[in-house]
Amino acid sequence: MGEAGIELVYGDGGIGLMRHLADGALSAGGKVIGVIPRFMVEQGWNNPSSTQTIVTGTMHERKAAIVGMVDAMVALPGGLGTMEELFECLTWKQLGLHGKPVVILNTDDFYAPVIAALDKMVAERFMQPIHRNDMFSVVSAPEQVLPAIQAAATWGEHMRSRARTI
Repeated sequence: MGEAGIELVYGDGGIGLMRHLADGALSAGGKVIGVIPRFMVEQGWNNPSSTQTIVTGTMHERKAAIVGMVDAMVALPGGLGTMEELFECLTWKQLGLHGKPVVILNTDDFYAPVIAALDKMVAERFMQPIHRNDMFSVVSAPEQVLPAIQAAATWGEHMRSRARTI
């Protein structure tokens, strides 16, 4: 990302895969913007190496700020926070609140159970096929992320009419 001139905006966590991604981007000369709620800073959970840190009042403000700042969202393997952020981002997209590409990096089939659940939602008619097929993409390797972002289907407020389930 740093070598490609892509600015990283993330939740400013000081551990985990995202910290490693941030450190890699910084070491390649990139810019990293961390967005983190005040209580996490008070706990020392932020990344002190970020180029810029934006402190929010709440987790909700953090997510809204990140979505507002980015051109695309990429979910790496992660824990509950990652899952919650991914599904909120997809819900906002389904509702037409943003039209930005969403890419799931399914390294070592980490997201296979989640993808199976999404497929079951379509099969059981809790989700429309367009929301499974066009709202996000799944890739298996980091080098596939940028092409997936570039190939993402156009999605915007006009898709709001498709937000209702079947």
